[in-house]
Amino acid sequence: MKKSVQSLLYSTLGLVAVFMVIVAVNYLAGRVPKRIDLTEEKAYTLSDGTRSILSRLPSPIQIRLYATRNETIPPQLRLYVQQVEDLLEEIRQASNGRVEIQKLDPEPDSEAEDSARLDGVEGQALPNGEQLYLGLSVSLLDHKEAIPFLSPERERLLEYDIARAISRVITEEKPVVGVMSPLPLAGMPNAPMMMMQMPQGQQEPWVFYSELQRDFTVREIPLTADSIPEEVKVLLVIHPRGISEATEYALDQFVLRGGKLIAYLDPSAVTDEAQGGGMPGSPSEGSNLEKLLSAWGITFDSTQTVADMEYIARTQRGRAPGVLALQEGAFSKDDVLTTGTSNLYMIFAGAFTGTPAEGLKKTVLVHSSDNAALVDPMMAQMAPDSITKSFKPTGQPFDLAIRLTGKFKTAFPDGKPSDKEETAAAEEKKGDAKPDETKKATAEATPQGLKESTAENTVLLIGDCDLLHDQVTVMEQTNPFTGGKVLYPANGNLAFVQAAVEQLAGDSDLIAVRSRASRDRPFTVVQAIEAKAVAAYQNKMMELEGSLAETESKLNALQQEKGGENGQRFILSEEQQKEVERFRATEVDVRRQLKEVRRELRSESDALKNRVQWINIALMPTLVAATGLVLAAFQRKRTAAK
Repeated sequence: MKKSVQSLLYSTLGLVAVFMVIVAVNYLAGRVPKRIDLTEEKAYTLSDGTRSILSRLPSPIQIRLYATRNETIPPQLRLYVQQVEDLLEEIRQASNGRVEIQKLDPEPDSEAEDSARLDGVEGQALPNGEQLYLGLSVSLLDHKEAIPFLSPERERLLEYDIARAISRVITEEKPVVGVMSPLPLAGMPNAPMMMMQMPQGQQEPWVFYSELQRDFTVREIPLTADSIPEEVKVLLVIHPRGISEATEYALDQFVLRGGKLIAYLDPSAVTDEAQGGGMPGSPSEGSNLEKLLSAWGITFDSTQTVADMEYIARTQRGRAPGVLALQEGAFSKDDVLTTGTSNLYMIFAGAFTGTPAEGLKKTVLVHSSDNAALVDPMMAQMAPDSITKSFKPTGQPFDLAIRLTGKFKTAFPDGKPSDKEETAAAEEKKGDAKPDETKKATAEATPQGLKESTAENTVLLIGDCDLLHDQVTVMEQTNPFTGGKVLYPANGNLAFVQAAVEQLAGDSDLIAVRSRASRDRPFTVVQAIEAKAVAAYQNKMMELEGSLAETESKLNALQQEKGGENGQRFILSEEQQKEVERFRATEVDVRRQLKEVRRELRSESDALKNRVQWINIALMPTLVAATGLVLAAFQRKRTAAK
């Protein structure tokens, strides 16, 4: 009995000791400003891009955080404020003392509230009428950049927003980015019927365009331009349908003089409201830069779109093979632009083929899976089911976005195409002029232009322009605290688009920060199972339709055999009735098999999810407990041996 009491006492003291050790460890760990990030994408670790920006600070900067801290603030928002403060502390430590953090609570009628207004930090009205502040400003000497409100919905973009603000205050001048497109990227007045629905009478700029304006000086360049302004360092050409040779020549000379080009081509731009009677989603003519691409050794088929059964997306109309939900396997892991990209949507995209011309190197940034094929854009858009039923993959991936680097050569060796008439006139005068005069007149009529770039340059080619549209890039959500509307990334599209411009024109260190903004974490193994089931579903559908066509053909033939007996053509004979019964039996059987396919799909998918859940919930704790028991048994054995 005494021994039992002694054992119980020791056990109790042991539990108390363990509890005290755990409390002490947690207390000490809380005092150390370090965190362990176990997420796959390192979402809570300061990125290398941010660290690089901090290493380039020319002098100390000050970050003022304005956060309301009274009792009326919702608990969820208090937790988010703590996350912001933790991130700012990490930034301060990584800056080696060059970042000063100041925390202010802008209470009503306080100096902190006045300071917030001067810094451009805006208060948000709560339902109870009080003002909620949660924003910051970054200042360096006389340069200041503000984030008016740090919305919790942009949590995954928090580090990027802060890093971008720091980058802006240390940048003397914004680079100039040109945009050339027939699409209303910058917004436009609505049609009279639309004005009845939208009182403001104007469509807002596309979100990606507004984001560009925050980071760069944006210049709109008409699609009919015959030259690109010297101040433009990067040019975005978006869906250049109907582009003239004169404008292509301007792009040619722009690239040869060292300008960076990003071209978004498209075989069928569903966001092109200028086509198909002005209705969104109407069939649109394709866009191309055929003259330039041919000189670079690249071909873009603007009459075919890529359908992919592995990266097939779900739309409001169901599964659409021409709408691609591209995941990790579709991106180059060796390129800084796509290293962190994990979720990109492309709508009826085209493919690039060919071998780059001498002196150029091609890097494939985004590609389809092997389970893909080229299909007619009209069919992909209007009849996706027919594409699914008759789908035949090529077994080879298609290049959806590529980069060309190297020294480019002109696509216009004979000079500016708009001067051909003058050149022809000079040729006509050859017979009347002396040889020296003819040579001089021809040279004057044909501007030489640049023939080759003097240094290596870069061109990005993307086979879709619809990926830029707001309906694809962002989602709208109501702020639960203020009731206002907040836009946040729906996928990785906005990140990819902005990162491409930043890589060529802005601070390339921001790319590594922005690439972690995607929220969607798809289950790729489940997607593979679904693709396999869809293939089986497709075969069954083809069998059913084949049986239906065969039966209808026989019914028509039997009906014609009845001759011209009035009143008898629509009365089924006994043979016809048997054919109909056979078809119905076949239809029932095929539908039963389709149900089995769907059931197998759900069964495999559910079983996989259950296995993952059991591994996370039960396996790890069981392993820990088993390890503890083994160690206890080993310790007891050693004690008994003594």
